[in-house]
Amino acid sequence: MNTARRTGALTALSLSLAMASGPSQAQPQRPRLLEDPNRFVGMWVTQDGHIRHELLPNGRYDEARGTRPSAYRGSYRLTGNHIDYVDDTGFTADGEFRDGVLYHAGMVLYRESTTGR
Repeated sequence: MNTARRTGALTALSLSLAMASGPSQAQPQRPRLLEDPNRFVGMWVTQDGHIRHELLPNGRYDEARGTRPSAYRGSYRLTGNHIDYVDDTGFTADGEFRDGVLYHAGMVLYRESTTGR
């Protein structure tokens, strides 16, 4: 191989290695900052007011049913718009927030301020 051809081949190889070791568009992007963990904190109420879920900022909830305040208490965890509940007896349930509404165990709950209460 002559010198010019060898130099060209080495340059091409160096360029290929530099491109391969540099940032790639195919690499996954860094995760975005997490959404506000308190975005769903507050009182969530069925339209008739019978069920009231208070989601507290410390990851706990307090559920009232009818005239029974604190009928159920426990913790909750958010993953995106999904909520997982574990009450203090170990019972588990879950729900989804969609378009500002909480769908949980066959119930539909609204932020208290949107129910007119």
